[in-house]
Amino acid sequence: MKIENEKEFDKENVFGKGQENKLFAKYFVGDSFLNPLTNYEEDPVFIANITFEPGCRNNWHIHHGKNGGEQILICTAGSGWYQEEGEDPVSLEPGMVITIPTGVKHWHGAKADSWFSHLAFGVPGEDTGNEWCEAVSDEEYKQLEK
Repeated sequence: MKIENEKEFDKENVFGKGQENKLFAKYFVGDSFLNPLTNYEEDPVFIANITFEPGCRNNWHIHHGKNGGEQILICTAGSGWYQEEGEDPVSLEPGMVITIPTGVKHWHGAKADSWFSHLAFGVPGEDTGNEWCEAVSDEEYKQLEK
């Protein structure tokens, strides 16, 4: 469900927008917001609600890990995109679940005309981490269907 109006989106965003995502801002085009739902240092699974303003997307990236390290996205509000390298983009809507295997280069973010939020789950494992790659260019992004 596309939602352009921020106040309307905030009503639908049940896990809350959180704070501006300054720590990872260099890996995003546009503004994103981070609301941690579990404690990274204390809980076995890190879960955060990530909110993207219209047009915001993260850079291409790869999750690495042995015996784990995958990422699971649960779409909660608004409308967004997910794309794996070499594959067609997938339109994201509330209720959709995306499992991202380790080693797969991908990106995700909001549609140009909608706010978007998803819960991100980091699957525990050995030697886990992200490899951040190039930004999704404006040219690539503009070619996506609305």
